[in-house]
Amino acid sequence: MIAQVIGWKFNNQAGMSTKDGVITAFPDGIPTQADQDSWTTEYEAHLAATNYSRTRKAKYDLLNQDEMRYDDLVNNTTTWRDGIAAIKVAHPKP
Repeated sequence: MIAQVIGWKFNNQAGMSTKDGVITAFPDGIPTQADQDSWTTEYEAHLAATNYSRTRKAKYDLLNQDEMRYDDLVNNTTTWRDGIAAIKVAHPKP
């Protein structure tokens, strides 16, 4: 997991690598375990705070949005808007 953590924390900058969950190369030397633990905690909090977004995206992708919008335009309905609203209610922002 530390590979994902440092990739996220440092925007996948060059000079960083891991092997078997251990940092093997890092600019200016290997960070302390305390730093790694702190970054991991930040990363986990970020994932938790943005989970709604990933869940919504997966649900949005299941909707055939272009077709729904066209059908709504032709039929004067709100199926697309209602579908989007239902996903937002089911997966609210924290």
